Amino acid sequence: MVLGVTLLTPVWAAQEVRVGAAHFPPYTVRPEIGVDTGLLPQLLAALNALQSDFRFVIVPTSNARRFREFRQDKMDMVLFENPSWGWQGIALTPVDMGLRDAEVFVAKQQEGRQQSFFDNPGSKRLALFNGYHYAFAGYNTDPKYLSDAFNVSLTYSHLSNLEMVMRGRADIALITRSHLVDLLNNKPQFRARVMVSDRVDHIYHHYALLRPQAPIQSQQFAQLMDILRNNGQLKAIFAPYQIEVVSPEPYAGRKEP
Repeated sequence: MVLGVTLLTPVWAAQEVRVGAAHFPPYTVRPEIGVDTGLLPQLLAALNALQSDFRFVIVPTSNARRFREFRQDKMDMVLFENPSWGWQGIALTPVDMGLRDAEVFVAKQQEGRQQSFFDNPGSKRLALFNGYHYAFAGYNTDPKYLSDAFNVSLTYSHLSNLEMVMRGRADIALITRSHLVDLLNNKPQFRARVMVSDRVDHIYHHYALLRPQAPIQSQQFAQLMDILRNNGQLKAIFAPYQIEVVSPEPYAGRKEP
């Protein structure tokens, strides 16, 4: 398949594209220990198999360090991000990946409990992932603000939050829908005991964020993603986790996701 003149370079001249990877299951799973079992390695393998102009490699980082290391040119791009997630003031080019996920409310299934239980989540005991952006909290990630404004427990594990709900130590956990699918696949004993909200806290609009001097241009990356979308590979990778594969939209400015 011809990708255009800009992508037709000899295989031995492939340029390395460093992709920053911070723990964000199921997209990236503890990449710092070198055995990432998330969806990112699958996507990069598909991108590398598609063409020979670029070789995408994982560069482990952390949620806290990724902004600094992006500025320091230790990575060329990050995936499954949103420009509103702390990237304000950093020079970058966003590319809509055409992938949509959601943050959902999860409670323990109990007799008589209805969807109305999720109507006012701020009044409940909440289990949240420290550093995540939540619409009900105005996307404010500051732990002090969250502790002062709500009755929250902050952890670094969706599994821990789900277990808190199952044990009655929290009323509601907010969990990324794709990760909830993964958790319930691995913890089938929870399936009949979990009630998931019909409403979502917010939709994740996933972007690739490229530094200005990245070896690959935004148009080139968007073209590669379009090919994977059209040939069904994106759906094969992401649909099992209820991640929607959609047509990308032009970036309309830095607003909350």
